[in-house]
Amino acid sequence: TVVVASEPAPLPAITLAEVLATSDLPGGVINILTGHRTEIAPWLAAHMDVNAIDLTGVPDDDVPGLQDKAADNLKRVFRATDDWTQEPGTARLTAFLETKTVWHPVGI
Repeated sequence: TVVVASEPAPLPAITLAEVLATSDLPGGVINILTGHRTEIAPWLAAHMDVNAIDLTGVPDDDVPGLQDKAADNLKRVFRATDDWTQEPGTARLTAFLETKTVWHPVGI
């Protein structure tokens, strides 16, 4: 997971990074980036190893450019249309999940 910390308040994300660094979580599972969104977002959208991007909270002016960069490598893009302060649901999570069917043949 790659997470971009909040620009005006990055301290909670940095504190979480310190907790994760001292836990049993393997290195590289969660990556927390700090910096300006205008500098980080285009690189994440165009990066070939990033499989999906959530554009919730991105200003409307920046969305078309990020969607174009993400389309170059067929990246999944999700942008919440509802109010993010409402009760959390699974829509954001299921937008990035793949459903796979496993067939178990039965002998006759």
